[in-house]
Amino acid sequence: MMMNGNGYSGVEEEYIRIHHKHEPADNQCSSVLIKHIKAPVHLVWSLVRRFDQPQKYKPFVSRCVVQGNLEIGSVREVDVKSGLPATTSTERLEVLDDNEHILSIRIVGGDHRLRNYSSVVSLHPEIIEGRPATMVIESFVVDIPEGNTKDETCFFVEALIKCNLKSLADVSERLAVQDRTEPIDRM
Repeated sequence: MMMNGNGYSGVEEEYIRIHHKHEPADNQCSSVLIKHIKAPVHLVWSLVRRFDQPQKYKPFVSRCVVQGNLEIGSVREVDVKSGLPATTSTERLEVLDDNEHILSIRIVGGDHRLRNYSSVVSLHPEIIEGRPATMVIESFVVDIPEGNTKDETCFFVEALIKCNLKSLADVSERLAVQDRTEPIDRM
């Protein structure tokens, strides 16, 4: 696989260019994380798209309540498990695209230090070991809190996202094994 100077393959770079355009200001940090999951896109998307049930795969979410229908502009109140420097987060659904498999949220409140946080998650089909799989790309931009550095802020948010992506992979791959997806070359 050919990698560019950023450590991404050409395919990854193209998806990032198309779906993950963040233009951080001087007081913000931004990053992109990629996870390859051994489960088909439709299965992974069935978890990611549930703006109303992030606890299905996000280990730090204990409870989530959405007012009204699940649609662009919907707001969810998320309760965060103890151990993190927050107890609640208020988040708005910005994009939910079932065709392109893109979800975007913006944090609009809560008792934490993630101000002007916005994220995009995109899912892309790929093949791993002859089976349908999913490349998940998650990017974010957020203000750097007073008293913190850019590196500290990015490291903290990336650590949370890495935990969420690992959990998403674990849950999705467990479901995929239950589905017994046949290798493509044997069909």
